[in-house]
Amino acid sequence: MISNAIQYKETRELPLASVLTLYRANEWSSAEKPELLIKALKASHSLITAWDGSGLVGLGNAISDGHLVVYYPHLLVLPEYQRRGIGTKLIEVLIARYAGFHQHMLVADGRAIEFYRKCGFERAGKTEPMWIYAGHDH
Repeated sequence: MISNAIQYKETRELPLASVLTLYRANEWSSAEKPELLIKALKASHSLITAWDGSGLVGLGNAISDGHLVVYYPHLLVLPEYQRRGIGTKLIEVLIARYAGFHQHMLVADGRAIEFYRKCGFERAGKTEPMWIYAGHDH
């Protein structure tokens, strides 16, 4: 049962099984490296989680130099909880935390592009995204 009382927390106490369920449900390949994934999330500059009772239903994180630049690498919501404002709330909390920073960055593809546009993000000038990527989900 899905409740309307989603709670947002800044905890780094994350049950590995719940994290893996969230990432697998969204078909993110980082779920294939569970120990590294949980370490990475716990080492984030900021980590915001969404809970329905005791169940993890979403999370967002940020990596930052703490002064000028922030990068938002992960924003996930369980598919059955999507389109209820949870992802929007997660990114709003993160953006507010870094208000006044010179640069907020992320990489988006597919349906996420329109979502992030609605959150105020836009294409970064004439830049082209580039990476060395070990995953297979993009």
